[in-house]
Amino acid sequence: MSNKVAIILVNYKDYAKKYLPDCIASIRSQKYSGQIKIFVTDNASTQESVLYLYKNIPEAEFLLNKSNDGFAKGNNDAIKLALAQSFDYIFCLNLDTIIDEYCVSNLVQAFVDEKIVIAQARLMLHPETNKINSLGNDTHFLGFGYCRAYNQSFIDCKNNFKKEISYPSGAAVMFKKDFLENFSLFDEHFWMYNEDQDIGLRAWCTGFKCVLVGDAVVYHKYEFSRSIKKFYWMDRNRIIVILKYYSFFTLFLIMPAFLLMELGLVSFSVKGGWFLEKLKVWMYFFNPFNWIYLIKARRETQKIKKIKDYELFYLFTGSIWYQEINDWKLKIANPVFEMYFKIVLKILKFFNK
Repeated sequence: MSNKVAIILVNYKDYAKKYLPDCIASIRSQKYSGQIKIFVTDNASTQESVLYLYKNIPEAEFLLNKSNDGFAKGNNDAIKLALAQSFDYIFCLNLDTIIDEYCVSNLVQAFVDEKIVIAQARLMLHPETNKINSLGNDTHFLGFGYCRAYNQSFIDCKNNFKKEISYPSGAAVMFKKDFLENFSLFDEHFWMYNEDQDIGLRAWCTGFKCVLVGDAVVYHKYEFSRSIKKFYWMDRNRIIVILKYYSFFTLFLIMPAFLLMELGLVSFSVKGGWFLEKLKVWMYFFNPFNWIYLIKARRETQKIKKIKDYELFYLFTGSIWYQEINDWKLKIANPVFEMYFKIVLKILKFFNK
């Protein structure tokens, strides 16, 4: 009996009119012997946009949210429906994508290894389809996440990319049903950004694996958002990640590097025009009402954590390499943080922490 696959799409405002035709056509062209069903969460779109969805994907099951509750909750709403209908695999997919006809089939095949619970498709840019959007994502030890091999030619990387990844891109990622049922869905407190990093680290910390499936190809009409608000979510959420997953000993070890990075981010935020967003990040962590969530989330994460921090750090990096935010100061900072990272890793391994 073939496995059932649920494909989750989240629409916001009028994105569907711009991206839906290509995305849906590619989903309908899948060469997969099992059942595929589309679930669509619509976050606060116009009535016209909702009618457009109904008309163009009548086979889909819809959830209509009156307000925009964020990317994480939008996915979770549909995932819950799919799990209730006993779908074996959940494929979260961005609307601004086109998937290769064997994408679903190749992703499902990756789960032959029982340790694998999360599989990301190989994300290529569109229309520059020879260039990479993401070969999985990297995690800096101070919580930053970024796309691996972004904007590089796949020809240069195809014989040298790693199968195991720190965490997947939420733009095209498939989950095993059992993992979602046993270890939670996306953390909705993240709202947007880093929720994929959080769930990827959860897989590793519970003894499972995240992998890149090179033969499952997705073309992503990716545009780097320069929205000032984006920096608030990315900066706040990467700190939440390290507070959830690191032991107190590790938090103590990284504190000097963390404070140095904060100073650097002040300069970066002033130059980039998002210093007020940086202030809001600090205000979030100094607000006692937010400590309730942080303490609860940390306790729950530490409770299910099965690996030591030094094992987790083997998945991480001490450098940040991402062309969209490339800055001359990174070329100076990266060697310093890389050396610091290696020292911390040795200390953690020595104390078996």
